[in-house]
Amino acid sequence: MFLASKLLSFATQPLAWVAALFAVALLCMPRRRTLGLRLGWAALALLLLLGWWPLPDALLRGLEAQYPPPAWTTTAAAPEWQRYAGVVVLGGALEPAWVRAGNGQVALNDGAERMTVPVVLMRQHPQLRLLFTGGEGDWHTTGEPEAVQARAFFEEMGVPAQRMQFESASRTTYENAVLSAALPGVDKTRPWLLVTSAWHMPRALATFRAMGWNVTPYPGDYRTGTRTPWTEYSLAKSLWRWQIALHEWAGLLAYRVAGRA
Repeated sequence: MFLASKLLSFATQPLAWVAALFAVALLCMPRRRTLGLRLGWAALALLLLLGWWPLPDALLRGLEAQYPPPAWTTTAAAPEWQRYAGVVVLGGALEPAWVRAGNGQVALNDGAERMTVPVVLMRQHPQLRLLFTGGEGDWHTTGEPEAVQARAFFEEMGVPAQRMQFESASRTTYENAVLSAALPGVDKTRPWLLVTSAWHMPRALATFRAMGWNVTPYPGDYRTGTRTPWTEYSLAKSLWRWQIALHEWAGLLAYRVAGRA
């Protein structure tokens, strides 16, 4: 499954499509010049179109709008908080370990809300536990799973060590759900809040529930609002949004076909 997820990541990179079109165009030029030129222009047009934000945002919005936080979570004193055993935090918001190795600091990436949202919850609700799940999800392993960096971050934020638990072997969302449930003292049948990026929540929630977890979605790291101005254009930023959206929609489909969501 880990290998499949990495292949999916590559296949859902729009620049790979553009590069493939340009490559085919070059191959066609010696014998079928007209076709080669048409493919080359098509690749250029696709590249320019990919920079228009409203298109990938429409795909992301379809993911992010599926599971808003429960209405009662806006009130810190709501009695519903007392029902929950804790917060399950999915990895993916930390830079690779080799970044930390260069300067000694824990570096958050553009999904930082996955880490900051739980800190607020832990401060507001002292009865909650924090369960972080995340190993090494890169091809190049360093021997330091994401959970090690997460522990350092949460300790720096003042979260008491006795209220935290870490799972450090998982590499995929499916493994997050399976391996976290195997930790000592974890009862997946009790209510837990599930914290991850809003665009990742549909796949994460479906997977955890399929594995028997009693989880309530508590999304963060939103990338879209109710609408995106049609004037927004940035090739660099838009390509990343395309990849996130395509990877998640394809991943959700793959998990459902495999019976994991």
